[in-house]
This record gives sequence, structure tokens and C-alpha cells, in this order.
Amino acid sequence: MGRFVAFGEVMLRMSPPGRELLLQTPRLDVWVAGAEANVATQLARLGHETAMVTALPPGGLGEAALTHLRGHGVDTRHIQRRDGRMGIYYVTTGAGFRATDVLYDRAASAFATAPADAWDWDAILAGADRLHLSGITPALGPNGTAAAIAAAETAARLGVPISFDGNYRARLWDAWDSDPRATLTMLIGHADVLFGNHRDVSLLLGKDFPGDGPERRREAALAAFAAFPRLQVIASTARHADDADRNRVAARVDTRERGFQTDEATITGIVDRIGAGDAFASGVLHGLRSGLALEDVAKTGLAVTALKHSLPGDASLFGQADIDAFLSGSFDVRR
Repeated sequence: MGRFVAFGEVMLRMSPPGRELLLQTPRLDVWVAGAEANVATQLARLGHETAMVTALPPGGLGEAALTHLRGHGVDTRHIQRRDGRMGIYYVTTGAGFRATDVLYDRAASAFATAPADAWDWDAILAGADRLHLSGITPALGPNGTAAAIAAAETAARLGVPISFDGNYRARLWDAWDSDPRATLTMLIGHADVLFGNHRDVSLLLGKDFPGDGPERRREAALAAFAAFPRLQVIASTARHADDADRNRVAARVDTRERGFQTDEATITGIVDRIGAGDAFASGVLHGLRSGLALEDVAKTGLAVTALKHSLPGDASLFGQADIDAFLSGSFDVRR
């Protein structure tokens, strides 16, 4: 396998300790964050060669992000240092019937203000076997849109497969004169793997999918396959949040020929669910890159996303032994 290349913004996440409210006490815990970086980090932990492409400001905050990525085995050679600020977001972890709350402070970051031609995609993608993008990058503004399109078009020209995570962020798109449907349709048109559910497909196609459960997801997947000829795999999770501490999650993977949905996993004692979607994408991509059968790809995605709920911070940091233990139902102390 070649290199896995991810492109997107790397941020800092700040959270009050434990389950306190924001600034209930004058302290914040800080983690390096970012959807695409989370995927690259988890895949590196699973033994894959990964690279992150982004822009970071000079100074200590940018250095901390570089140190984090390098420490987990992610190639940072194509990370630029550009004037600007570091994007930040604040997560107040929920408890019981109080939901987790997210507050963004990322406007005019070094990444969001970087011009589309800042990256030499022909050089970056040389030797790559996949480019991973998400809908967050184009939602950041005209520069992010142009940069994501330039990356996708170069990958398509070079024959590098593209995975795309919808990650629809309405507040980001609504903050500027955007056309999310047209932009996302263009980008997904280059992808062979899509992370998204029936709601994402409804946004793209302007079509509702009535009904419930696996049948609705299969109908939406078939509609997406018909609309996007390059698309080969669609993966998603189905989540039921009983409260902030107890969620039920199933994983689904669809191909043009068939689909498979796992049984629900009941996740209790949730430590942190932020980043669970990125963990799921990592697990699915790991399964696909490892040549697993469709059912095992879905189960691997479920394993990694379920495990992420046990870990504070954004990134999932598990190894194959952790996945194997989850899938075998081995939850006792490992000695």
C-alpha cells in the first residue's frame, strides 16, 4: 500500500475538566484536533503510512500540533507554516440529560486564509494510494472550497482514489455566500468512498427518503450510486442517544451490489463521543485497505468508533489488538 494523504484544518480543542461547564473553574484541557487529522492519526496507529496536509501558524501552538502528529507517526513534510491564527473550538462534555455543547472560534485561521494554489498537489500525491477529504474544508469559505476542489481534481487526474466524509456543518456554510449542494456534489463526484447517511444523500440530491431503518439507508445508497458513477462504497453509522452517557450505535457499509448493517452496540459510561465519526471512518478505511470482507469492514468501523467513546480528546489512538478484543467480546482486564 502507498501513502494515505489527508487534507484539512488542524485545530486546538479546549474543554473544561471532567464534565464541568465552560469556565466553571478557570481551567481548560487542550487537545490537537481536526477531522482529517484524526483519521490520519488513527490509521498511523494501525500501521499505515499516512501524511497530513494543512497550514499551521508559526509559534508554539503550531509546533504543538506538529509534535502531536509526528508523535503518532504521521508524515508532516507537507504541512506549511503560514501567518494567521490557530483555529480553536470548545467542547463542554454533556452528562445525563445535558447534551455535549460545541462552540467554534476558527475564523481567519492560517488554514482558512491560505490560497488554493499554496499546495503542489502533483508532488504531494506522488506515491499516494488515497486522498481523504471532508466537507469541512470547503465550508470554511472560498479559499477552502477552491483548495479542496484543486486537491480532488489533481487526485482524479493522477488516478488516486478519494474518500470523502460529508461532515456537513451548516453554521460554517451559512456564514458566507456559499452553495453547499453544488460544491459537495462536485467533490463527491470524484470520490469512490463516501462517509454519509441518508440525510447527506438527501441534501445532495434534493430528495427525501421516507421510511426507517436499513431499508431507508439502502434506498439512499442506491440513489447516490446512481448519481455518482465513481462511487463504490458508502459507510455510515446509525446512532440512538438515550442520554449523554448511553448511546446505541450500529455501523453500515453499502456497495453497489449489497449492503450490510451490524447489530447495535450499546455504549455506556461514555467518556467523550467527539471524534467518533472520524474513528469510524478510520476503521472502515483500515478494513478496506486490509482487504476485509464487507461484513468485517463494517464491524471494524463499529469497533473503532465504539472504542473512541472511552477516550478523552479528538483522536482515536487504538491498535489492532484493541479492535480484536472488542470484536471477540473480551472486555476483562488484559494481563
